[in-house]
Amino acid sequence: MTARFAFSVAVAGLAVVALACISVAYGSTVIPLEQVIGALGRATGILPHAAATPIDRIVVDLRLPRALVAIAVGAGLAVIGLNLQTITRNDLADPFLFGLSAGAAAGAVAVITRVGDQLGVFTLPIAAFTGGMCATGAVLLLLRRTEGQGNERLVLAGLAVSFLFTALTNYLVFSGDQRAAHSVLFWTMGGLGLSSWQNIGIGAAGAALVLAYTLVRHRQLDALLAGEQTAESLGIPVRRLRNTTFLVTSFSTALLVSITGVIGFIGLMVPHIARAIAGPLHARLAVVSSLIGAALMLGSDLLARTLLPPQELPVGVVTSSIGAFFVIAMLMHRKG
Repeated sequence: MTARFAFSVAVAGLAVVALACISVAYGSTVIPLEQVIGALGRATGILPHAAATPIDRIVVDLRLPRALVAIAVGAGLAVIGLNLQTITRNDLADPFLFGLSAGAAAGAVAVITRVGDQLGVFTLPIAAFTGGMCATGAVLLLLRRTEGQGNERLVLAGLAVSFLFTALTNYLVFSGDQRAAHSVLFWTMGGLGLSSWQNIGIGAAGAALVLAYTLVRHRQLDALLAGEQTAESLGIPVRRLRNTTFLVTSFSTALLVSITGVIGFIGLMVPHIARAIAGPLHARLAVVSSLIGAALMLGSDLLARTLLPPQELPVGVVTSSIGAFFVIAMLMHRKG
């Protein structure tokens, strides 16, 4: 198992690197590999005496930070989905199911249609983060009122909050500035168009937080797989673990969604794929999930940028399409 795990990590890591290089080189304008290497060399000072070219801005200022944000967001959403599926024992759990993404989208749409760009480039991330945390507060409030009634209550609370914030988003779109409809549509379907060196730290922080938490608490999360009673018998405070995990995943989701919008199905699909490779235990599973999530996000973004040039599809359209086929295949497999 150790050799298989090491091989899987190596393959997934190489896939992430390869897709990142392809993502930097390909888009509405294809940049030859030697020009990409030259731009990176000039940016890092390896080629200090070489004159900068117009290609440098495309590579260094636009595509490279976009690829890095894709890696962070894909990895983060995958591990978030893994943790949510563990604490709810629900194979379909992901950030959107619990209203976290819907809350972030509502915050961003409120700013787009009502407030405007008051805080510069950080206006949308701050608004989306605030909306995501409001959704988290609403879910936790509902959980407090239904405490001790089973994991399904967490799912139902998340669905209720998701529907509520989705309805709020639709109201804001309908009653707000219709000229902002395109921006709203792109935000609610997700995309990496806001990626820059200024906000890349937000995505990295969201991914690092949930991955570090999972690796630190991996033994306690493993115990939950055997059931709540077994975990309690081992001395694990199940209720506190569940609440803490939900808070960490909510905070990370708010950070990630604040720079990309709503991107569905990454958190749902990737843990199932990773379990087939790494097994059910969370230490290895979190590492493999993060790598597969990063690769899937890079590939989805590449498709979104190249399917309808010069237009750019929202990346959520691509991930949702892949996710729909994945769920159908999973259902058919289980039926067989």
